[in-house]
Amino acid sequence: MALADYIENKPVIETERLRLRPMTAADVPALRKWMPDPLIYTYWGKGPSGAEKEPELLFERKEKPSKSFHLGISFRTEGQVIGDIWVYLIENDRMASVAVRLSRQHQGNGYGTEALSAMTRFCFEHTELKRLWTEVDVRNTASARMLEKCGYTREGMIRQGKMVNTWCDYYIYGILSTDPAAGGNGPEDGMKL
Repeated sequence: MALADYIENKPVIETERLRLRPMTAADVPALRKWMPDPLIYTYWGKGPSGAEKEPELLFERKEKPSKSFHLGISFRTEGQVIGDIWVYLIENDRMASVAVRLSRQHQGNGYGTEALSAMTRFCFEHTELKRLWTEVDVRNTASARMLEKCGYTREGMIRQGKMVNTWCDYYIYGILSTDPAAGGNGPEDGMKL
């Protein structure tokens, strides 16, 4: 399959504990519980947008067809969305940026690692993407650890660069489809579509 196969129909990816899936207006009550929380934006590069403060706004307009993914992270046993994950800034169907965000209540339990590992594996096994990358504020040690657990390599540091809307020092992390860690021997084993 290719990224073009997912323009209209986004994937649903299951792991041992999680389901990564498209979000709908039915998710607004769950999103309202965590998405406006300013503390989850501490290292995000910006504060919550109007739609993040009022999640119902996310579903007012039909999403434009795109190769990018923005999926909710929920438990397999309950449908409540506890976070979200992106694959975006896709360049020539070869590389893309990733981002993960979890409610504060669900941080520190390995859900981010499980979701990112599954998404990374999905991208390399079911699309033509060869490289995934992300930027991480140097103060965000939890996200740096998560990326390293998922096999991402710290490739460098930008000093006093602009990360979204914030000037800060930040790391660049990346993983290639040919990296040994991209092969599926982490918490994402058992991933299914």
